[in-house]
Amino acid sequence: MFLSSPHLTTKPLRIVSLVPSLTELIHYLGLEDETIAITKFCIHPAHWFKSKIKIGGTKNLNVEKIICLRPDLVIANKEENVKEQIEKLALYLPVWLTEVNNLADAYTMITDIGNVTYRSAEAEKLNEAIKFEFDTLYKCSNIPVCYLIWNDPLMTIGGDTFIHDMLEKTGLKNVFGSQKRYPEITMTQIKDSDCKLVLLSSEPYPFTDTHVAMFSELLPGIKVKLVDGEMFSWYGNRLLKSANYFKTMCMKF
Repeated sequence: MFLSSPHLTTKPLRIVSLVPSLTELIHYLGLEDETIAITKFCIHPAHWFKSKIKIGGTKNLNVEKIICLRPDLVIANKEENVKEQIEKLALYLPVWLTEVNNLADAYTMITDIGNVTYRSAEAEKLNEAIKFEFDTLYKCSNIPVCYLIWNDPLMTIGGDTFIHDMLEKTGLKNVFGSQKRYPEITMTQIKDSDCKLVLLSSEPYPFTDTHVAMFSELLPGIKVKLVDGEMFSWYGNRLLKSANYFKTMCMKF
């Protein structure tokens, strides 16, 4: 949705993306020349990361720099960006704010981004391809799982998050699904749940094999695996790869 007025009446020719997964999406939609600036965390595609103007991090934007670039469209996200910074940008620029909490929201977001960037046909083809992948998804058995996104303090994902919806799509059961957003938990809580599998995400905290060994020792009888966080939390065209990743992952459990 637009946060600011006037709304666009013509195709945007100067776009700033404030979210890594949305940067990857607008590249997929063919907005190579139109995209002028991205965040320092927008690592895909690699040539954009090297060549596009950087405007800070997702939660530490250089608001003044963005305003000076005079974009005719800023693409943001309710969760990944800071409310006060986005509201300030919206005083001066057209800001399209996305909110994605599940796969259905992702389909809507892709359609909306396609419409606002005049790439509606490309967006609908993308949605059709993603739907096919998820409709034919090979699912895991109903394994109770704890998905960790942070260490010290330990943080997991609640039932109102996009990652939770991805876990459900794979057939996995989030043992902390009754909680909200990204709660802090303890090792004791993991032990006291019916968890049979701990997934250590590659982002935002960069868990490694060292953590796998450590958690395996602390949680005897529970499998501990590293997973690619982008596959669980990036809600643009990355979803085309996610379904096959989940299939390969589930076949190993």
